[in-house]
Amino acid sequence: MPVPRKEGRDKVTGRARYIDDIVMPGMLYGTTVRSTIPRGKIRKITFGDGVAWDEFVVVSATDIPGANCVALIADDQPYLANEVVNHPEEPILLLAHSNQHALTKAVNAITIEYDPLPAVFTIEESERQAEIIWGTDNTFKRFLVEKGDVDAVWAKAHYIVEGEYMTGAQEQLYIENNGVISSFDHEGGVTVWGSLQCPYYVHKALMKLFTFPEDKVRVVQAETGGAFGGKEDYPSIIAGHAALLSMKSGKPVKIVYDRMEDMAATTKRHPSRTRHRTAVSRDGKILGGEIDFVVDGGAYATLSSVVLSRGTIHAGGPYYWPNIRIRAKAVATNAPPHGAFRGFGAPQSLFAMERHMDRIAATVGLSPVEIRRRNFLKTGQTTTTEQTIHEPIDLVQLLDRALALADYHAKKERFRKEKENESATPKKGIGFAAFLHGAGFTGSGERYLASVVGVEGCANGRVRVLVSSTEFGQGTKTVLCQIAAETLDLPYEEVDIAPADTGEVPNSGPTVASRTVMVVGKLVQSAARGIQQTLIASGLLREGYSRDEFRRACAKYVAERGEFKSWARYEPPPGIFWDDEKYRGEAYAAYAWAVYVAEVTVDLTTYSVKVDDFVALQEVGKVLHPVLARGQITGGVAQGLGFALYEKVLWQDGRMQNGQMTNYIMPTSADLPPIRVYFEELGNEHGAFGAKGIGELPMDGPAPAIVSAIEDALGIGFNTVPLLPEDIFEATLARARTTNRGRALQGVR
Repeated sequence: MPVPRKEGRDKVTGRARYIDDIVMPGMLYGTTVRSTIPRGKIRKITFGDGVAWDEFVVVSATDIPGANCVALIADDQPYLANEVVNHPEEPILLLAHSNQHALTKAVNAITIEYDPLPAVFTIEESERQAEIIWGTDNTFKRFLVEKGDVDAVWAKAHYIVEGEYMTGAQEQLYIENNGVISSFDHEGGVTVWGSLQCPYYVHKALMKLFTFPEDKVRVVQAETGGAFGGKEDYPSIIAGHAALLSMKSGKPVKIVYDRMEDMAATTKRHPSRTRHRTAVSRDGKILGGEIDFVVDGGAYATLSSVVLSRGTIHAGGPYYWPNIRIRAKAVATNAPPHGAFRGFGAPQSLFAMERHMDRIAATVGLSPVEIRRRNFLKTGQTTTTEQTIHEPIDLVQLLDRALALADYHAKKERFRKEKENESATPKKGIGFAAFLHGAGFTGSGERYLASVVGVEGCANGRVRVLVSSTEFGQGTKTVLCQIAAETLDLPYEEVDIAPADTGEVPNSGPTVASRTVMVVGKLVQSAARGIQQTLIASGLLREGYSRDEFRRACAKYVAERGEFKSWARYEPPPGIFWDDEKYRGEAYAAYAWAVYVAEVTVDLTTYSVKVDDFVALQEVGKVLHPVLARGQITGGVAQGLGFALYEKVLWQDGRMQNGQMTNYIMPTSADLPPIRVYFEELGNEHGAFGAKGIGELPMDGPAPAIVSAIEDALGIGFNTVPLLPEDIFEATLARARTTNRGRALQGVR
């Protein structure tokens, strides 16, 4: 049910305190001096005249007490460049001063001289390996998925369909920029307060940076104004920078990026290239195929391997592939590292899959609807990783319902008749996309995390949830408290949630990968049952208790026996196994499924696209909070619309050229269509009260649905996003030239 948000009142009344609201006694302000070239050796650093340098705290790589690397996966990214730089925004020096306004002048007074080295800026340049900028072959990670006998299918195919599809970088553009405050004490250790998603990621990184034991590092999430994956790994860097300045100065240090620095220097969605080669039978059945999926990781590995992993596993879409070979790799370029973004690789590979399905349909002579009907995964069949689908999913029924809700068939026919008038402008079209999204960490990830969750019975009779899962606008606090309350049969108002503070809560894993409600929520449910069962077993509480009886029993237990906490640790469900070496098995405990339908108008005067209507239908197990669930879908669709039509990062020599909100174009509320959200609920034994993940799913479908609708409107296929007016103009001009050339040749004959 739609209970009030736990943090809602503080946010709307202004009581919520974000990092930039927090001031500490004696606090200094920090900033970063960054590289201005994409690749080279640092030759000389000069501190210019006109600045009282003795008033500044200056930190370089030589001041780092522990490992000069951001601990994450490959541990290849330095906190501060020492001898070489590998992207245009690489941190080299840190400065701190009591006067925030003095920092800009100081940064401008520093001159860094380089010996430039040749740089690599595209996937294709990286693959050519004319310059090796990472490892031995510019490749961060490779995956290979093989199922069946792909080499045998080509001879059996009536059609062989090939295509190449591209997606661009996308900025998370959260409302609140990255920011942290750090304090340092040589005896007590380091404490960081930050706008962040994953407190224990930062905790791990700071331990390695200072060679501290875990009890000397404390990370506290402050109120966080949006994240979308952009505050998953990057806060480890800015936290390390503030902590280093605090260590050297002996004072608290705050670093808050302005919008330009945040957009230029932090991670973005990985650009991608996907190539498909598919064998298809005469009647439109997929016999098998090869998929080559490549993402641009930027200068350092960061999270590219796990983004690549999810993109690889989703590359086959919600379709049955009897034979498949997926080759995937993440390559290095000399741009700032790319990282996590809502969808985590799946929007890239699913865009390619859905565009390719439309190409297959056109080749075979079937409708986009019929080609999918004939190839949808069914219960009992296996995915590309040979995971058997056990749930009773009916994707044909899901497709039919979505098309009916959108009035797809009637509109498609009406638009077809309107297009018979070639001079008519604007042009209207309708398209759709079918897709899936796995919930939780991929493969054995959840097993390795071994997340822990606590529920505490308090002395006042209330209950408190203990998790490191963070709230940044998506409703984590609300839904986890709701799960605990329902499990204990208590009013929602009787349940609180502890701050996401590593000094107080266990490591329940990162707040990513559509795992919070399904995985962490299930553990909250289990820990809450532990509280309930303990009170009943102790004789303090009867079955069928009332609210007041629970409060009295809980208070009495604490008074008599002290601290009352119940813990739950993740255990892999039976039948869920992943082979990391063969990259095969149960990739996710559950998938959510969806069909999205977009209706568009293309203005052939301005070549702009307006999305007129959008239907989003998804099967998500069980909807626990309808308002929050609809909000997640609506926000995801809006973000997906930006990915499709607006948000193009312009690069020059590895640097973002449009790193301001005045020239990085994103959709506003005026650009959004009515977004009609619908759910189907099959339940899910692996999630709290049957819930599946929902947060990333809506990012996957809008781009292919919208581009499909544009193709329907214009009769031109597009294989790249974002699709801007100039792209549509060029394509229509090229078609006109081809048409005119054809008519001229006919005239000659």
